[in-house]
Amino acid sequence: MKIGFLGMGVMGLPMAKNVVQKSGCEVLGYDVVEKQRRAFGEAGGTLVDNPVEIYKNCEVIMQILPTHPIICNSVEQAIQYGKPGNVVIDLSSTAPDIVLELYEKAKAAGIFLLDSPISGGNPKAIDGTLAIMCGGEREAFDKVKPLLECMGYPVYTGGSASGSVTKLVNNLIGGATLVAIAEGYALAAKAGIDLQTTFEATRCGFAGGPLYENKVPKLIKRDYKPGARVAVHRKDILNAKRYAHKLGVDLPMTDVVLRVMDWMNDNGHIDEDQIAMVKYYEDKMGVHVGND
Repeated sequence: MKIGFLGMGVMGLPMAKNVVQKSGCEVLGYDVVEKQRRAFGEAGGTLVDNPVEIYKNCEVIMQILPTHPIICNSVEQAIQYGKPGNVVIDLSSTAPDIVLELYEKAKAAGIFLLDSPISGGNPKAIDGTLAIMCGGEREAFDKVKPLLECMGYPVYTGGSASGSVTKLVNNLIGGATLVAIAEGYALAAKAGIDLQTTFEATRCGFAGGPLYENKVPKLIKRDYKPGARVAVHRKDILNAKRYAHKLGVDLPMTDVVLRVMDWMNDNGHIDEDQIAMVKYYEDKMGVHVGND
């Protein structure tokens, strides 16, 4: 079986490497950035100069792409050049209504589309321990589950777009938690207490957990190199707002998260790590948080 992998950014490259190293299959890869393609080739992947080679030659196509137009174009090309029975695994953060539109187009061509967004950030992408939420036909999920297990822990969530909705739920909760961490540590800094001591005192308490363990040390060190960018998370928040509007419901906590992320966007911090949202509170509280 030949596998294709499209999109090798902060998350995609380590994911693609894990598929190459664990699947036992030939993996063809493409990214618009030459440096990323080269790193993929050095890991044992087969480089292609044109993604059409992937659409034409691969039975399973994995993609993790940044924007809806690029995602849609890729799936449409997979339909145009592919064969009935092929499986397209969209690992991107794609809005549920767009997933459903693409799913119907793929189904009409005899191609399976699994919306399979991921969560866990760069560290878990490297370790191959991502959460993977998969919507679509169960038959297609069962076929590709061993490939997905190269990257993490896939869970079948139900019909088409259910994976994307599950990811929105995950990122609403994650976004609110990140903003709460930023707010709490800005308050600690304003009060003049030691942030490392605060972390040690609270990490085993109710606030603790994997996200807390991952992000608070970065906040304390003012390490804003992205494990996951605010820009990517903000896209999920906007997708959630859009989907909530279709359902006719309000998301008041998400409105707060979006306000902070919009400030990050307006002030040139959108491509930094999510924990850089503490800068919003530094601005509002007039405080410096963490150690340079």
